[in-house]
This record gives sequence, structure tokens and C-alpha cells, in this order.
Amino acid sequence: MKVTRRAAGVLCLLLCLAGAAAPQGSKKESQLRSVTGSVTDKGDNPLPGSVVFLKNLRTSSINSRFADNDGTYRFSGLDPNADYEIYAQFEGAKSSVRSISSLDNRKEIVMNLKIDKKKS
Repeated sequence: MKVTRRAAGVLCLLLCLAGAAAPQGSKKESQLRSVTGSVTDKGDNPLPGSVVFLKNLRTSSINSRFADNDGTYRFSGLDPNADYEIYAQFEGAKSSVRSISSLDNRKEIVMNLKIDKKKS
């Protein structure tokens, strides 16, 4: 009887430790952020092939993505402790530069970018 209780106690302890360890790994991963959105002209028409630039202001590194066929883009795995600037370009025209603050605690940030194709 004592052996069975001891074995059950050890099993419960192991299960508790395994359960406590699992959320820590997923918690660290869940802290990373993503930025998604679309690139459109002033008439809300998508601009496929637009280039979207994302600058990490902490490291000065710049990433870029092409907008897909419906004008959407996505950056993932972003450092939650860094500020970013984002803008898009299409055929020589540029959207306004938008800021993403490290104080914004959203995991999924939506930034729609508009380009006035008549301006350069």
C-alpha cells in the first residue's frame, strides 16, 4: 500500500512539473509579435507587388516583403521590446511612414498602408 501511494505521489509530482514547464516555453514564444495589413491606393484598390519595408529602430535592421496578389503582407517573429517603422512603395510612390511602439502590447498588429500613385 505504501509503495502504491509513494509511486502515485511521484507520478503526481512529475505531472505537475511537466505541466508547469510547458506554459513557460509557449509563453516566451507568444511574446513575439506580428504585423499584417494591406497596401492599397487612395481608392482602396489593392497594389500587388508593392514592397513593404519594416525597420527595427533598436537594431536599424530593415526587412522587406512583397505584397501578394490581394495587396496583403505579413511580418512575424517581431521583438516586443523594439520600436518599428513601416512603409510601402509602389512604382516610385511611397506611403506615409507609420510607427509601431514597443509600448503597444498587441500580439497581432494591423497596419494598412495607402499609397497615392499620383504623388512621388
